[in-house]
Amino acid sequence: MVLEDQLCFALYAASLAMTKFYKPMLAPLALTYPQYLVMIVMWEQDEQTVGALCDRLSLDSGTLTPLLKRMEIQGLITRERDPEDERRVIVRLTHDGKALKAPALSLPPRIPLVLENTPAAVDELIQALTSLRRKLSKQQQEA
Repeated sequence: MVLEDQLCFALYAASLAMTKFYKPMLAPLALTYPQYLVMIVMWEQDEQTVGALCDRLSLDSGTLTPLLKRMEIQGLITRERDPEDERRVIVRLTHDGKALKAPALSLPPRIPLVLENTPAAVDELIQALTSLRRKLSKQQQEA
């Protein structure tokens, strides 16, 4: 068994490399990579529950809640209990959080350039990885 021949390691190492790749691009926005992912979901649809964010990001609330607390301190989001159901926490973008969307739009087009690939090739890679994630999730649910 060789580490470099393992799919799990290739995915893990690629994920770490992607996080490192984004770090200098996100620095001017004062966002970490996980915060950037939260913001993408929030820019798609403002006013979401923590549970909905957990589902979209494939994170548990124990991981997401501290991240959201830091984002609230930064003034990017607000969190408040749902008056109709105290168990739910609603997350909303602030004006500052909404304002970050415009400068963040320049980031995704850089990926094909760095990969020396076409946008279509990047889309194929996304589809393959999404399919892999779904199959692994399905297998985990059936176990």
